[in-house]
Amino acid sequence: MKLALISDIHANRQALQACLAHARQQGVDQFAFLGDLVGYGADPVAVLDEVMNLALQGALVLLGNHDEMALNPPSAQGAEATLGSQSAQWTHEQLSAAHREFLSHLPLTVAQDGLLLVHASADHPASWRYVDGEAAAGRCLDQALAEQQGPHVLVGHVHHQTLYYRGAGRNLMRFDPTPGTPVPTPLHRPMVGCVGSCGQPRDGDARAMYAVYDRTLQKITFHRVPYNHAEAAAAIRLAGLPAYFSQRLERGR
Repeated sequence: MKLALISDIHANRQALQACLAHARQQGVDQFAFLGDLVGYGADPVAVLDEVMNLALQGALVLLGNHDEMALNPPSAQGAEATLGSQSAQWTHEQLSAAHREFLSHLPLTVAQDGLLLVHASADHPASWRYVDGEAAAGRCLDQALAEQQGPHVLVGHVHHQTLYYRGAGRNLMRFDPTPGTPVPTPLHRPMVGCVGSCGQPRDGDARAMYAVYDRTLQKITFHRVPYNHAEAAAAIRLAGLPAYFSQRLERGR
């Protein structure tokens, strides 16, 4: 069974459509969306409609910090907060009651068949901590193992694709995967996988990110998918959202 892991769509309809099409070509059996469905991008309604439809077909869907912000837009405080608050308020106004109801019932984590899915870190998931290094990945994995929800943890939030695994020692080791190349993830070797961002990559590569976990073969494959990022960026400008959000799509960071 193949599970497609898509995170941090950020209301980017074009990137989502490209990743869904690519995943279906890989023969996936199920989709999992690891949060931040909305925020930054211009198409929160189209993205949520698609995800909600897939949820009816058995897709797993988690809550992200930007989904939470869209439900309860924060007050602007400072330049960065103003951008985030403007996006959250604009997104909130686009959503229907059904969209908000859907977001309000999303879980922070899902544990299934040796996998723990979470938007941020399994270490206090509601605090939205980043798994951005070996130490943070270790805390994330230790929490999952302590709660017997592992041995593998798959997360989003950091907008990069990285794998942390436990070898002979206790400390985790970082591995930067090659797109399209399966990586063995046997259950006796616990790992934390950051699946990257579908809708707003931040590693200097504009292509969308997602991953496929093969439960039968116990392997994970990270993918990069070209999409029309110029069209997604233009939609952000047309919506009147901050130009910075469109520039991030064009630069891939």
